[in-house]
Amino acid sequence: MRVVIQRVRECAVYVDASCRARIGPGLMVLLGVAVDDTEEDVEWLCGKIARLRIFPDAEGAMNLDVTQVHGEVLLVSQFTLYADTARGNRPSFIRAARPEQAMPLYQRAQQRLTELVGRPVPTGEFGAHMQVELANDGPVTIIIDSKDRE
Repeated sequence: MRVVIQRVRECAVYVDASCRARIGPGLMVLLGVAVDDTEEDVEWLCGKIARLRIFPDAEGAMNLDVTQVHGEVLLVSQFTLYADTARGNRPSFIRAARPEQAMPLYQRAQQRLTELVGRPVPTGEFGAHMQVELANDGPVTIIIDSKDRE
């Protein structure tokens, strides 16, 4: 699994010009599922997201996680995180999991993040064409891949 995490002041996701979900300060998480991902990847990655200390403490140092600042999390599926651009100019998505494999892992990630942050985690619409609006705070953008557990 691969995620792009952005610390945001606010964020919203739209489907067919209708707002599907909106959050205030917290994390915008774009999640891609690879063909070889498992429940173990979900568990590890969700724990990493929930404990990621990228919010400022009283001294301004990035030392607090999303739960400590009572932040929200918005989760959006994005298979294009597995784009392979090694050959030519048209990306290949062969490493991205098919919907029948990706959707259950995406749903499990939403459930696990909800448990870890202690509040509902809204989502985009899996497989839909979406528009995401956000105000990146910092900007702070972190990329994490569950296969790179150094």
